[in-house]
Amino acid sequence: MQFAQPGFFWLFLLIPVMVAWYIWRQRRLYGDMGVSTVKGFALPAKTFLPMFRHTDIVLRSLGLAALIVAMARPQSSMSWQNSTTEGIDIIIASDISGSMLAEDFKPNRLEAGKAIAIDFIKNRPDDRIGLVIFSGESFTQCPLTIDHDVLINLYSDIKNGMIDDGTAIGMGLATAVNRLKESTSKSKVVILLTDGSNNMGSIPPLTAAEIAKQFGVRVYTVGIGTKGMAPYPFTTPNGIVYQNVPVDIDEGTLTKIAETTGGKYFRATNNAALKNIYDKIDKLEKAKIDVTEYRKKNELFLPFALIALALLALEFVLRNTLFKGATT
Repeated sequence: MQFAQPGFFWLFLLIPVMVAWYIWRQRRLYGDMGVSTVKGFALPAKTFLPMFRHTDIVLRSLGLAALIVAMARPQSSMSWQNSTTEGIDIIIASDISGSMLAEDFKPNRLEAGKAIAIDFIKNRPDDRIGLVIFSGESFTQCPLTIDHDVLINLYSDIKNGMIDDGTAIGMGLATAVNRLKESTSKSKVVILLTDGSNNMGSIPPLTAAEIAKQFGVRVYTVGIGTKGMAPYPFTTPNGIVYQNVPVDIDEGTLTKIAETTGGKYFRATNNAALKNIYDKIDKLEKAKIDVTEYRKKNELFLPFALIALALLALEFVLRNTLFKGATT
């Protein structure tokens, strides 16, 4: 509860003044008289009324207090945030090429990326999020949706081999932008994660970045992979054999994509670093959105006004009827 006119609370100072005046008046009206004997006086019939002779000042004080509260205009306030038109539309574009099976991340790059991205999705319940996957080509695994349970299930199902191998970064980004171009959201974001360099597809990565810029899409690029060499599992007739393969991330292109669109490039060399990158993106995007807050106020003065009226009316009636002749 809050009060629209709290200045009226100063009127509470009138109550002790009124009580003090009442006490002074009572002392003036009722004095003391000394007599040698009371035999010549008839004793008045005992009654309970004198015990309640001060009821009028109590009712008057309570009535005035309720009236002052009513004049201060008590209000209830309900507020909420409407994120429907102010939220962020996010497409996660994830590389699922064969190199994402390298195990410099645990259990491997692809599975680590999925688990950390799913945590990111769970922490943004008010945003529409979609998923694009790419390898030698790209396609939309899940369009923009607020139903994150469906998105998480679809994300959990992605695996290497769903599409031809290769790394079509430009195609993956272009597909993501195509999903966002009709969006009316104040903020449109692509998180593009890859561990290689573009070697497939008909759209160069920097061309896709220019397209993203034209549609107001901000791209955060993430290079995933340790420095130097990484263990990669090869299937042989004798089982799985691990060999160290070079990590080849085109950081120059990924940086240019981010700079062109107003985003940022990050390098993740392990699980903890990748999680930290998603946390940073989470904070960056929350800081860019101005959520509109709506307030609704309800006036609550009427109950206090009715209480004041009832108390003052009761005091007036009792003072002029039941307690009119009450004495000590």
